[in-house]
Amino acid sequence: MKTILPGGTIGILGGGQLGRMMALSARTLGFQVQALDPDPACPARWVVDQCYTADFGDAKAAAQLARACDVVTLEIEKIPLPTLRAVAEHVPLRPSAAVLEMVQHRGRQKAWLAKSGFPLGPWRELGGAVELGAAVEALGGKCFVKSCEGGYDGRGQVQVKAAKEAAQAWRELGERAVVAEAALDLEAELSVLVARSPRGETVVYPPAFNHHEERILAWSLLPGPLPPEVVTRAMEIGRGLANALQVEGLLVVELFLLKDGRLLVNELAPRPHNSFHATEVACLTSQFEQAVRAVCNLPLGSVEVVRPAAIVNLLGDLWLREGGPRFEQVLAMPGVRLHLYGKRDARKGRKMGHLSAVGATPEEALARVKAASQALGM
Repeated sequence: MKTILPGGTIGILGGGQLGRMMALSARTLGFQVQALDPDPACPARWVVDQCYTADFGDAKAAAQLARACDVVTLEIEKIPLPTLRAVAEHVPLRPSAAVLEMVQHRGRQKAWLAKSGFPLGPWRELGGAVELGAAVEALGGKCFVKSCEGGYDGRGQVQVKAAKEAAQAWRELGERAVVAEAALDLEAELSVLVARSPRGETVVYPPAFNHHEERILAWSLLPGPLPPEVVTRAMEIGRGLANALQVEGLLVVELFLLKDGRLLVNELAPRPHNSFHATEVACLTSQFEQAVRAVCNLPLGSVEVVRPAAIVNLLGDLWLREGGPRFEQVLAMPGVRLHLYGKRDARKGRKMGHLSAVGATPEEALARVKAASQALGM
């Protein structure tokens, strides 16, 4: 399997903040970078050598990108399959179209997970309002109903508390195929990040402990304050999934820890992930550098957590308030870093950046980053 050395060119499908941060890490390692994104002012545009402005469904533009690169990866999994296949005709695509085909559809993803023996909560895939109502009843009444395709940061899903709400949920989600998941008695939400190279080398980061508000990640802590047996099991699940899928690149596994101690798989993301932004300040190798190493078939970096860290997401709501963010306040705080994504337009719920902080303990890092977010005006 060919190794792509520094000086080569990496293509990225997607030019959002994840693509931007991956490109910056690639540049640090001496790579050239090209990207494709439908937004002419996407965050990655300002840090790459070439940015193609084209719809993700534009297979010709994607092929043009591929012909100029040694390898192509992605920062968003919702790239149409014809585009992915067009790229793969010219250059290695990592992760593969086969991985993306499974991950892009929640029903296919859950069916594959169940068939492969990975732990899931009760769920059903439905194609109509009547059968959705019956499924909600069978699953205990309280459910999360999610569209099989699309949806991000809490969009594309509805919580229902009784079968009588199923018809409204079906309409809200566009009257298309959905997955209904039984509401679970959660102790915590966590995620585990696995990097796997084409040569089969695999490394696993310790689990992150995540807190969501309005279904958007609010803060994350690395390493998560979790019992050793939970950490071990989470890492085993992550490694098992990456190997079963033969992932080339990154795979993040979102997990539910139930109050009875069970760990269940929620969803998969074959790309860098919001919950591992803390690796930039906590680990010897950030998730973004690790992504570059993995897709280029280079030796993978250390996943050791050198110091605990926490992050808080900065949403566009903060920019819309009178006076805006108080950047000078947080920049004066020790142990805190400000990360902005270069997005020009702030909107409610839009991720504009994040704060990170380190501490002697995970709890100290979390307290510090929360204090910083308050100083910023949140």
